[in-house]
Amino acid sequence: MRPVHIALAVLVTALWGVNFVVIEVGLDHFPPLLFCALRFLVAALPAVFLVGPPRVAWRWILGVGLALGVAKFGLLFIGMHEGMPAGLSSLVLQIQAVFTALFATVVLAERPGRRRLLGMGVALAGIAVAAVDEGTSGPLLGFVLVVAAAAFWGVSNVLTRKAAPPDALNFMVWVSLVPVLPLLALSLVFEGARPDVEALSRLDWAGLGAIVYVAWVTTVFGFGIWGFLLRTYDASAVAPFSLLVPVFGMSSAALVLGEGISAPRWLAAALLVGGVALTSLPAGRLSRTRLGARRHPELRPRRRAAAADAPGPGPAAPGELAPADTTASRTPKPASRPSPRG
Repeated sequence: MRPVHIALAVLVTALWGVNFVVIEVGLDHFPPLLFCALRFLVAALPAVFLVGPPRVAWRWILGVGLALGVAKFGLLFIGMHEGMPAGLSSLVLQIQAVFTALFATVVLAERPGRRRLLGMGVALAGIAVAAVDEGTSGPLLGFVLVVAAAAFWGVSNVLTRKAAPPDALNFMVWVSLVPVLPLLALSLVFEGARPDVEALSRLDWAGLGAIVYVAWVTTVFGFGIWGFLLRTYDASAVAPFSLLVPVFGMSSAALVLGEGISAPRWLAAALLVGGVALTSLPAGRLSRTRLGARRHPELRPRRRAAAADAPGPGPAAPGELAPADTTASRTPKPASRPSPRG
């Protein structure tokens, strides 16, 4: 990858990591479901009028919008509202890679290899350590809700892979439009009209800034840049950068919110990130194959054969939409474009 693109990848993961601190700020100003609805409303409007019509069937937009926007983000915001720390939330959501691999095995008939199965086991061990630590030091309900959010993220990843959107930003904007009304309805039912109206009437610059950040900075800008990188490089080159999200999430939560990081939480972080890396990142033989192809062009495999060896759904940004399996959705590169992603 070019240095400027590496810098962009790190910048996006940093923005996504800090996003969890900003969510905490937003939850101080709004009920969780209302805040989630406002986030998607501002992300979708006016962008939906600028990106053009949807490029995939409406059933995929509706399915991903409900699974990701309503279920995943709704549960995440409620879990954090129930006391789940921002830094730990950024870490625990990485288990979405394991859920994605499991659901892909069932729905897409993908067979996980030994390395991926080992990674799932290591990541689940990290979740178990984090659960024990959180159960003794914090609200276990919030932890369970965030794990459930990661599971629905896995569902949305599989649906996105089935949809194979040719334009990631276009897909993201239209998906953002779907959760608005369901989340507003759920907020009225479970949070009440009066708290919602009071929160909106007390809107200040901090609350407005939180909405703008989670909607435009992490969703529109962040996902737009991430989609550009995935169209320019192979998924195996871009996906590893998302492992930096919990690093930025935990460190920013410690610096800004004063969240402590216990020894068990460090152990959980090491197990979870290591397991996700084993589950999501490409096998070493893939790198050796590509290196050999560069040295011996006559041995270079065809694109279809290379796609068959590409990794499954890579780790995605915990506070954002998953990049899903970009080997299926990436648009073909023009012949004049230089080819990297590695």
